[in-house]
Amino acid sequence: MHDTLSAWAPRALSILRIVAALMLAQHFTSKFFQFPMVLNPPMFSLYWWAGIIEIVFGILLLIGLFSRFSAFILSGHLAAAYFIGHAPKGFYPLTNGGEAAVLFCFIFFYLIFAGPGPWSVDPARGKA
Repeated sequence: MHDTLSAWAPRALSILRIVAALMLAQHFTSKFFQFPMVLNPPMFSLYWWAGIIEIVFGILLLIGLFSRFSAFILSGHLAAAYFIGHAPKGFYPLTNGGEAAVLFCFIFFYLIFAGPGPWSVDPARGKA
């Protein structure tokens, strides 16, 4: 059993990267395409720039192109989102609404070191 799970670990890493990027995609699609909910940040506001970061680096991470750099930018972005948007509302992530930001931050932080996994563009370019 252990050997089978270990053999699938690289593919599971790719799945983690893809699912995390798809979950992040809900944030930028809400900001710019009003789907699955309507958010309409004022152009050039901090919230709007956050959406730009999410759309550019989220798509790069989804396809696995420049994955480590994208994960680095997104990890910092989510850390900033937590400390700017959530931490002032209270100490605990559960009470300040920041648990998703913390989880995203640390998933992306892990991907900086683990890489994109085999199902991505980076290994095909020889740059994993």
